[in-house]
Amino acid sequence: MNLFLDFLLPVDESLKQFTENQSIETFGKNINFIQDVSDVTIEPNSIALIGIPEDRTSLNNEGTGLDCKEVRKELYKLYCGNWKTKIYDFGDLKVGKTFNDTLVILQEITVYLLKNNIFPVYLGGSQALTYAIYRAYDQLEKRVNLTTVDAKFDLGILGEDLNSGSFLTKIVMDKPNNLNNYTNLGFQTFLNSQEEIHLMEGLLFDVYRLGNIKSNIELCEPALRDADILSIDLGAIKSTDAPANHTNLISGLSSDEICQISRYAGISDRLNVFGIFEYNSKLDHNNQTAQLIAQMIWYYIEGVNLRKPEFPNLDLKDFKKYMVVIDDETYHFYKSDITNRWWMEINLINDNKINRETLIPCTYNDYVTASNMEIPERWYVNRKKIE
Repeated sequence: MNLFLDFLLPVDESLKQFTENQSIETFGKNINFIQDVSDVTIEPNSIALIGIPEDRTSLNNEGTGLDCKEVRKELYKLYCGNWKTKIYDFGDLKVGKTFNDTLVILQEITVYLLKNNIFPVYLGGSQALTYAIYRAYDQLEKRVNLTTVDAKFDLGILGEDLNSGSFLTKIVMDKPNNLNNYTNLGFQTFLNSQEEIHLMEGLLFDVYRLGNIKSNIELCEPALRDADILSIDLGAIKSTDAPANHTNLISGLSSDEICQISRYAGISDRLNVFGIFEYNSKLDHNNQTAQLIAQMIWYYIEGVNLRKPEFPNLDLKDFKKYMVVIDDETYHFYKSDITNRWWMEINLINDNKINRETLIPCTYNDYVTASNMEIPERWYVNRKKIE
């Protein structure tokens, strides 16, 4: 398969010329522009930037995702960190004659990249494209942990055609069902019905209110540590910080908070797809949102370069084990000596059962809660998931 001839359009020559007079330390001088994957060896564990100019099915109105040129310019102007990860700009996806054609193309692109250990960074239009990314895991025979940053749950109406406001229902309902867990960061209660909120809780999904995240942004780190996909709806960011979105909510995440979340996503040693959706350049005043998206990508790549694959194992090398007794039951916590990250055991059988199903990411505050003789809510929810 010739990936570019079939599916992708290389970056416009004018963008390459834009980088000619930039400092040698900037993105523009260090990013690799791909013309044809058959002509270059792409290193594993590298980053692939791909634009998706697809506005069909977006509720953000016409023009969403159709022009990412200014985002690229803002990104190319940024200085690289002390990074080892190679970064490639693959250009833009060729959209299909129909939206379903685009879904098929995106799914095949995602399968190709993941099978070659390349981490795609998608910059696009309709967040419904998340469905195609999720479906790519069918060919990888892997259960999926999906996380979205979104003010709404995007459940839509049962039986409704796929769009950016209903893609989650299709993910949950369609076969084969490879969804292991769903996490939402930043939902706003007044934008979601009580029925929808109760449904999320009943399905044992992990959902975090905007207020809780703004009070403690560190809640997002364990939520992203076991994620495979992060899909960000720019509508979750307050309009003063990201005006290039039709939602235009006055409340939402700040630019600092979404950049921190992007960094947490990069640090996660499991997450391999990072997507930013619902960008509409027609609404971007002074390229403000383009600047923010560029910074989000920068922080994600910074996080990728800080990854330290780790998980508490049987010999507990580089980990400290803490035990808390509540009502004659012993609860086990593990802290990494390298990154200071925490895990919590949710089965109380014996130490030989430590694995990714029975040991979950948590925070130091969960340990403090247990030390105060109160079982953390995170423990209750995850205990139900394995029963």
